[in-house]
Amino acid sequence: MKHDIREIIRMVYQDIGFEDITTKALIKPDKLIKAKIISREKGILSGVDLVSDIFKEFSINTIIKKHDGDKIGKDDIIMEIKGDASTILSIERTVLNILMRMSGISTITANLIKTVNNNIIIAGTRKTTPGLQFLEKEAIRVGGGDTHRFRLDDCVLIKDNHIAIVGSVKKAVKKAKNYISFTKKVEIEVESINDAVEAAIAGADIIMLDNMNPTEISNVLNALKNKGLRNNVLIEISGGINPNNIRDYMKTGVDIISTGYITHSAKSLDMSLEIF
Repeated sequence: MKHDIREIIRMVYQDIGFEDITTKALIKPDKLIKAKIISREKGILSGVDLVSDIFKEFSINTIIKKHDGDKIGKDDIIMEIKGDASTILSIERTVLNILMRMSGISTITANLIKTVNNNIIIAGTRKTTPGLQFLEKEAIRVGGGDTHRFRLDDCVLIKDNHIAIVGSVKKAVKKAKNYISFTKKVEIEVESINDAVEAAIAGADIIMLDNMNPTEISNVLNALKNKGLRNNVLIEISGGINPNNIRDYMKTGVDIISTGYITHSAKSLDMSLEIF
C-alpha cells in the first residue's frame, strides 16, 4: 500500500503548530546534525519507508539500515539521518510515534501468526484509530496478517444492525448481491446455526461467526457440512479473540480469524532518536 504523504505531512504540521518554540529558542538556524533512530526492544519493524518519505519532504537525508518486515533487536540502528537540526527536532516525535505504533502492530500480528495453523488467515478489523487506519492496516500486512477491509467500499459486510432493519439474513444477502458489482464479495455476520445456513443458501461468499465460542463454531461448521454447504463459503470468526485463547479457536477448522486485538491492544515498540 502506498501512503498519501500529504495526509501524513499534515499530521506533522498539526503537531508543530505555529512554531516549535523550544527549538526556536535554543537552536541556531541552519545548524546541520547527524542522528540515528534506534530500537530499544525486539520486534518486527514497520513504517520505515513512510518515515523516510517524511524526512525527505522536509529535506532531511536518510540512510535506511533496517527494512519493513525485518526482525529487530535491542539497540539496532534502524535509520541514520542528516540535515537541519531544527527540522529534525521539530518532527522527531511524530516520526517516532508513527514508527513505534506501526512496528508494535506488526510485532503483535507476527506473534499471533506463529501460534496458529499456516492455513488460517489472521486478519485485522476496522477497530483502528481514525485517521491512522491505513497505516495500521499496512502494519498488519507487514506483520504477515491480512488487512481485511480498508474502507466501507472494499466489500459488503452485513452486520446485525443491517439485518435488523432489512428483516432477515436471506433478504439482506439478496439485496446486497443485486446491488453490487460481480467484482465485490458479500460477507455477512451471523450469530446462530440457522442464520449461517440461511446465509450460505442465499449465496453469501463469507460468513462471519460473531462472538461464538469454539463449541458453537464447531456446531455451525458441522451443520454446514451436513447440508453440503461448507465448501461454498469462507468461514471467518471474530469477537474476543486474543493470544490467550486463539489456539482454541484455531482448532475449529475455520478459514479466517479476525481480531481487533492486533490494533486496539498493540503496544508501541520502544524507539528513540539520538544525535551523534
